[in-house]
Amino acid sequence: MDFGVCMAAKIDDLDYVDLMEDLGYSHLWVADSQMLWSDCYAVMALAAARTTRLRIGTGVAVAGTRPSAVTAAAHATINRIAPGRVFCGIGTGNTAMRIMGHKPIPMAEFDEYLSTLRVLLDGGEAEVHWRGQTAPARHLMQDAGFVSFTPRMPMYVSAFGPKATALAAKHGDGLVMSSPPDPEVIAGIRLRYLEAARAAGRTEDDQYFTFTSLNTMVVLEDGEATDSERVRKECGAFAIAALHYTYEQYRQYGRRPPRYLDDIWGDYVAMLEETPEDRRHLRIHAGHNCWVEPEEERFVTKELIERSCLVGTAEQLAAQVRDLESAGLTQIMLLPPLEAKERVLRSVAERVIPLV
Repeated sequence: MDFGVCMAAKIDDLDYVDLMEDLGYSHLWVADSQMLWSDCYAVMALAAARTTRLRIGTGVAVAGTRPSAVTAAAHATINRIAPGRVFCGIGTGNTAMRIMGHKPIPMAEFDEYLSTLRVLLDGGEAEVHWRGQTAPARHLMQDAGFVSFTPRMPMYVSAFGPKATALAAKHGDGLVMSSPPDPEVIAGIRLRYLEAARAAGRTEDDQYFTFTSLNTMVVLEDGEATDSERVRKECGAFAIAALHYTYEQYRQYGRRPPRYLDDIWGDYVAMLEETPEDRRHLRIHAGHNCWVEPEEERFVTKELIERSCLVGTAEQLAAQVRDLESAGLTQIMLLPPLEAKERVLRSVAERVIPLV
């Protein structure tokens, strides 16, 4: 099992990147959400220049905000600084598009985008659709030192449902998602991926893939409750972000929330709906994965924490990680909150990873 870190892109927080490498984390996934954080590619370039081992990529880039040619050139630029350490995570924009008041791009558009992006990441020529027109595109000066398309950059596709998983199997080198830390769920997703890969004509050799899930982790002290004040500070931001996403699914598709949210759901919806509909997209993701807004603290319940986050003693967490690995997960990507992020990474690196 690899342990990676998702970083809410912050341009002046590069000591945090140094800490990741010093502690032995394998991947740095730099989040791309232009109306929340710093520009992901600026952060990636600075991180690439000051590290030697850490693999660096987007976690994940947003297909709806940049043409595939721009995304490919950005990654190839970083690959010039850190050859062989760059990867591309790519998704439809579940957060980045919605915080601008737009839906993530449709699956048919994402399918076309992925097919061209993979070719362009390899330095090839692809038919790129942009502003209603389609035309051939390739990097014209790739041998002049501006970019590097070699070594090959893996492309990991973000998926939250069966259709996107099928596109990951068709185009990608792996799958990245945020899934409940349940081995049965992970095993089911892996099976779905393998079935889609076979349907897409992938060979058995192609079907080994990197399967990464976004989460956070808190190591309990002896006798500590899973909803202690410390635990809430170290994983509350991730737990409440899961609630944000559940509301988006309810708002866009009418999907019923899980039963364990029954006690808080009505009050949570009522709070959000105090904001007018035409401005609500500016409210839903406030504090997104960085902190919990004061008025949302009451919704960070014990059950929400236990259902959405990895919380336990070091021994319990190591056992959970082994079970997730047996189910097919190959990497856990940690996203701790801003205030506690260094403490969380140290705790996991020193107390859990050695047991795994």
